[in-house]
Amino acid sequence: MENKNNYVQPIVSFQVITDTHVRDQADHIHNRHLEKALEDIATYSHGSSGIMHVGDVTDRGLQQEYQELQRILEAQGDSLPPILYTVGNHDIGAMVWGDPPLNLTTMTGQEVGEVLGYSTDMGQVEAQDIEKPKESITIDALWHQRLNDFTAITGMNGSYHDHWINGYHYIFLGTEQPHPKDCDMSAEQLQWLEAKLSEQAAADQPIFVFLHQPLMDTVAGSMKEQGWYGVNQDAALKAVLSRYPQVILFSGHTHWQLQAQRTVYEGGGRMPTMFNASSVAYLWTDEDEHLDGSESLHVDVYRDRVVVKGRDHVTGSWIEGAEYTVHYPVKVNNSI
Repeated sequence: MENKNNYVQPIVSFQVITDTHVRDQADHIHNRHLEKALEDIATYSHGSSGIMHVGDVTDRGLQQEYQELQRILEAQGDSLPPILYTVGNHDIGAMVWGDPPLNLTTMTGQEVGEVLGYSTDMGQVEAQDIEKPKESITIDALWHQRLNDFTAITGMNGSYHDHWINGYHYIFLGTEQPHPKDCDMSAEQLQWLEAKLSEQAAADQPIFVFLHQPLMDTVAGSMKEQGWYGVNQDAALKAVLSRYPQVILFSGHTHWQLQAQRTVYEGGGRMPTMFNASSVAYLWTDEDEHLDGSESLHVDVYRDRVVVKGRDHVTGSWIEGAEYTVHYPVKVNNSI
């Protein structure tokens, strides 16, 4: 007879946060929400495999915002598990959101550097070019600069990367263009994903995937009429994921509160289970309204199931009604 105690304690646990939108003002509500969220997570994350961040780490990808992020993290000392990051549109997009928004593609390299917080031009300017009319920065140069800023602070290896931690596979996907809002994935990334998903794949073992933008008509905020889906290769990505229904995909971007409808999208054995991870900075409602608040997910992995729970960081309590169980092995549904 199998020892029931095997089911009492999870094999591994981890936390999922998203949309922290760190600003360059230390006392900004987004920053204070992140500080409080991390302090709260430290109280129940002992032994965690990590904190998985699903993107929009900063609000505008400014140097000063990354410095604020470092300050906030350093203040936590050794109280937190390691953090792995997904790239978000606010981190690397061609639009710097503000009043008014600034389109970086219409600026020169020097102007982009000034906006992002550099003291000098982004590139080396030849002396003979100083008197020439300055051209707008190229998309390629902008993308590489924005991504380099992100990876330099987060330590991630590009816009997509994967990690094996304590026997489980964590796969992070992301845009390869500085699109203001959406995710644009190359054919190479999709092929890479297929190869990574196949590594040691088994129906009774979850694979965890993280992508900032949700797929259309899946989780809260991603319904076609709501407009907060955002993967340009939506059909192609769904086709790849449909071959691995044991995947659990976590997305952000929408900010929809965990008490809204469709926090979870049940794949039914034909698609992965998908979760909206809400937001640490601020929330959004089914009534299409802004809501003050700060939420995230906690994940416990057992031998036969994965349990996902919602956490309110303002009150430091679990969210009633926001607890979900995904059972393994997944029963594949081949019906049309």
